Amino acid sequence: MTKVAMVTGGAQGIGEAISRRLAADGFAVAVADLNEDKASQVANDIERSGGKAMAVTLDVADQQAFSDAVDKVADHFGGFDVIVNNAGLGPTTPIESITPELFDKVVHVNVAGTIWGIQAAVRKFRENGTKGKIINATSQAGVVGNPNLMLYCSTKFAIRGITQVAARDLAGEGITANAYAPGIVKTPMMMDIAHNVGKNAGKSDEWGMSTFSKDIALGRLSEPEDVAAAVSFLAGPDSDYITGQTLIVDGGMQFQ
Repeated sequence: MTKVAMVTGGAQGIGEAISRRLAADGFAVAVADLNEDKASQVANDIERSGGKAMAVTLDVADQQAFSDAVDKVADHFGGFDVIVNNAGLGPTTPIESITPELFDKVVHVNVAGTIWGIQAAVRKFRENGTKGKIINATSQAGVVGNPNLMLYCSTKFAIRGITQVAARDLAGEGITANAYAPGIVKTPMMMDIAHNVGKNAGKSDEWGMSTFSKDIALGRLSEPEDVAAAVSFLAGPDSDYITGQTLIVDGGMQFQ
């Protein structure tokens, strides 16, 4: 029986790499994203390469929409085994720049979107009698505070706590919950953060990126595929005895 994984924010950046990797691992993959066209492109590309995929248009901040999306995926593929709560926003937020509107937007996508994903997945795991896996995106910025990222960091710290609570609450049902913490990854979101940090300091994009990348022990920025490899481990059977953990994939920025 083919296992089924749903990846939110699955149409670009880290999410796209995860979608492609899990498909290569043999999962039927639901590429869930707000960008319907890009999600369809990724899903079609996976299918052309011999994998199984579908596109799902989803705003993760909408609890009912998330629940409906999980039902749609489970009905289409005939099962539901793994949720990867990858979607997130990462605006640059110097302390004085944070507004109630921006706070609400980022927290609803990053934090509520993760909780709604856990809720919907757990409901489906229980309906199907499945010992499923919950995999949440935190960040090295959810392990240590990063400059200019107060909103993003606060949500990513929260996701580590959410993951630990889910692991405690669901362990008796054989459901695991873990998180992955990417470092400085070559994605559109990271390039945007670097640009804004540089601009705020009156410096270049390269300078902005260097403020984050200077402490990477392995001496290179992360590719999205580096993160996808860690998620592959968390989604597969080799991690069955691991729960409540945050797997840091940052090239050696933070040591725990």
